[in-house]
Amino acid sequence: MKPFFLTAAFLTGLAALWAQTAQKPAPPAAPRLTGFPFTDESLHYSIRWPSGLSLGDVTLTAHRSEFGWNFGAGIDAAVPGFSISDQYKSKANVELCSSELERNIDHAGKRVREKTTFDQHNRNARRETLFPEGGGHSDFDLPTCARDALTFLYLARSELGQGRVAPADKVFFGSAYSVQLRYTGEAPVVLDERQSVTDRVVISVKGPRADVSSEAYFARDAARTPLVVKLPLSMGTFSLELVR
Repeated sequence: MKPFFLTAAFLTGLAALWAQTAQKPAPPAAPRLTGFPFTDESLHYSIRWPSGLSLGDVTLTAHRSEFGWNFGAGIDAAVPGFSISDQYKSKANVELCSSELERNIDHAGKRVREKTTFDQHNRNARRETLFPEGGGHSDFDLPTCARDALTFLYLARSELGQGRVAPADKVFFGSAYSVQLRYTGEAPVVLDERQSVTDRVVISVKGPRADVSSEAYFARDAARTPLVVKLPLSMGTFSLELVR
């Protein structure tokens, strides 16, 4: 009889252990990561006068492609006597090295369309004016893994998400510009009457037609979503604010 009792005791203990395990709640599911670089993304911003009034909108998009990413930006803004309607598109590989940048610019009815094709293997690029016709083209050399301005923005976010600041680099947006980022620490931002703690980054841009600094405030989410960008100008500080 002894083996029978031993077997019964073992089975009883096993049943009790199973019952305890079954009663334990399942561990909470990990939060789903959204936004670049985890999913496709579309962000909408309001362009604000120093007074707070809106003068237009900016849209940023990121879509995963077969070879990497497609990025886009659209600007629609107007002040009395002058309007801006620009569309920018870029393509990059998985390492965020650019392969193409297209700029469609419309400033008060004056339209320009141009395309820059990046040959990363041979480290050169061609910039062509597609409209107006006869605008010609120019060729120039590239650094290793050259990036257009749109792609560099997403690189900066990716680096912040890993606790780093993107190094100073030459960035292409028609012409070449020197871009440097400087992390200044956490900063509170009020957006839609809600305060958020953000990472503040000062962006310095120098080039043939620019020598400016701006401030970008990135959310502390996994995607490092840009919440606010401030651009000090002679007329005051303009800002881009995320519309949630």
